[in-house]
Amino acid sequence: MKQIDEKAEWHAFNQETIDALLEDGSEADAQYTIEHHLASSDFDQLEKAAVDAFKAGFEVSDAEELTLDDGGLVFCFDAVVERKLERTALDKDVESLLVIADKHDVHYDGWGTYFMPRDGEEEEYDELDD
Repeated sequence: MKQIDEKAEWHAFNQETIDALLEDGSEADAQYTIEHHLASSDFDQLEKAAVDAFKAGFEVSDAEELTLDDGGLVFCFDAVVERKLERTALDKDVESLLVIADKHDVHYDGWGTYFMPRDGEEEEYDELDD
């Protein structure tokens, strides 16, 4: 039951993020660089997840080591794909990465992308992320 609830939560997040980008004036038909975030305190497990993400068609960034507020260490990477802001495709990507994360006991931490201004709009925007 946990996986069904988790999928539903991510599907809702996908729609909310798409809606927020479009309401803020982001280009509806643009190709977006979608960066899905995965993390683990176990580098070997994270590396195995990265291999599976690559096999699933994602571009995989190099792993980074981050120090948490409590002093602990975590390793993370991004699984990157170029997509339009289409909920069905984003849902499938998230579902695929949730399976990979579960298989390798790593944490899927959502996705982010950058605002794509409509023609004629020049404003600077930071990355929209969860």
